[in-house]
Amino acid sequence: MFKLEPRAAPSVWMSWMSPLLAVLLTALCGAILFAAVGKDPVASLGVFFFEPIKDLRGWSEVGVKVAPLLLISVGLAICFRANIFNIGAEGQFVLGAIASGATVLAFDSGENGGFWLITLGLLAGMAGGMLWAAIVAWLRDRFNANEILVSLMLVYVAQLLLSYLVHGVLMDPDGFSFPQSKMFSDGFLLPIILPGTRLHLGMLLAVAAALLGWLYLSRSFSGFKLQVGGMAPRAARYAGFSARGSLWISLLVSGALAGLAGACEVMGPIGQLTPSVSPGYGFAAIIVAFVGRLHPVGVVFSSFVMALFYIGGELSQSRLGMPSAITGVFQGILLFSLLACDVLIHYKLTWRK
Repeated sequence: MFKLEPRAAPSVWMSWMSPLLAVLLTALCGAILFAAVGKDPVASLGVFFFEPIKDLRGWSEVGVKVAPLLLISVGLAICFRANIFNIGAEGQFVLGAIASGATVLAFDSGENGGFWLITLGLLAGMAGGMLWAAIVAWLRDRFNANEILVSLMLVYVAQLLLSYLVHGVLMDPDGFSFPQSKMFSDGFLLPIILPGTRLHLGMLLAVAAALLGWLYLSRSFSGFKLQVGGMAPRAARYAGFSARGSLWISLLVSGALAGLAGACEVMGPIGQLTPSVSPGYGFAAIIVAFVGRLHPVGVVFSSFVMALFYIGGELSQSRLGMPSAITGVFQGILLFSLLACDVLIHYKLTWRK
């Protein structure tokens, strides 16, 4: 029978190349999937992977999706490096959107706006995400509650809170009872960085977050302590590093970046609060973080791939008649392909009678 045996020295080069191999395996499995449902696999892959980036406008739309994914995944990479499994970034994203949207609606009289109020809206989003992550950190710190379960359950609390608000106090009084807030004035929307497209300032904020995350983890003593605490908790305790400090820092940073992503989304392409401000960015960013090898710069590549899945999935629905679940299917295939690659990097298959 076949048996997995640990390799004496796993290949570092293959460890870094495995995300690219996982993407290629995902494309291969996608071709098989398209052929199984009666579609031309080559043409279908062209629609899914190449049609979204055939022109400048397509690249800009991919960038609109990259911005929230990159912001959230940078925070998750820092959390996971500290061995803190924040699975509730989706809830922190929603709370950031609520806090930012409520702040904009409080100051928006149809005429004002500008740099300082846009900044205030972004800071409010970060504060909302941090507040939601702080609940997880406090329960873990005070009662040793499992952060995976707590953060995940808070996602549904945040979604229900958003639904309650847009059906109630934040509903547009002139919106014919549709569950949504009024549209934000132009003075409260993020500036467009590429004229003629929807690519907004959030993309630059996401790239800056990735760069700052890399500097924090690789060039700061606090980032070093955080990673040591995640990789070797006993060594960290022996060195006098605070496990509580790593817990609070990683969760608050992750929550702030997820909240900033929510603020950028409602102050950017959406321009209002709706019951579904996120198509699942918080959960997709978990895959993005691991495909990017929990590296703040590596997640730039994986965020682009995941954004391509979102746009390609939408085009597959409209042009190929595929179901809306096609994006989730490709995300799942990518995750399983990466896991398979990682297993074979660290273990080898041997035959034993």
